Amino acid sequence: MVELIERWREAAGAAGAADPDGVERAGSRLLAAWQEPHRHYHSVPHLRAVLDVIDAYAGSARRPELVRLAAWCHDAVYDPRAGGDANERASAELAGELLADAGLPAAAVAEVRRLVLLTAGHAVPPGDRDGALLCDADLAVLAAPPAAYERYAAAVRREYAHVPDPAFRAGRARVLEALLALPALYRLPGPHARWESPARANLARELAALR
Repeated sequence: MVELIERWREAAGAAGAADPDGVERAGSRLLAAWQEPHRHYHSVPHLRAVLDVIDAYAGSARRPELVRLAAWCHDAVYDPRAGGDANERASAELAGELLADAGLPAAAVAEVRRLVLLTAGHAVPPGDRDGALLCDADLAVLAAPPAAYERYAAAVRREYAHVPDPAFRAGRARVLEALLALPALYRLPGPHARWESPARANLARELAALR
């Protein structure tokens, strides 16, 4: 976890954080959130995987440090019982509080909040390189090898253990259909070339099994 917190400090510093104590408070609170016991997929390994993709494609972004901060915040609030985009909205609110406390410029705080909200539907406006990088990184798991994808899907099911199987199947199917309806799952050239086809194959296979 020391390595992760150092990555948080570096991103916050690059984004203009002016309060070192606030940076530490924010990092501690976020890391604690990512370790909540009800998280089976939306946990520290997911955070690390998203950050790794952002690092790999940072040259595609306008302000990669803000994309990294948005990665930290995008699932900071994760309640499987919440409906719609409630988690993303709550995560954006928390991002605003924590980043303001860390002394980030108001424009940077607003941009991180905007990026976090994009992860609700992963619909990215044309030309939004920072949004594309965050959403591509968030969806990278969809292109995993089939066995790893199945582990991801099983972890998501465990997060929704409170939902009866028929309702879960219907809800999960709607999520998969919405993803498959996107013009592109990945917007940046590199991720698109590498991941688009395997991700769509994984989604289609899971959807067929749900039906």
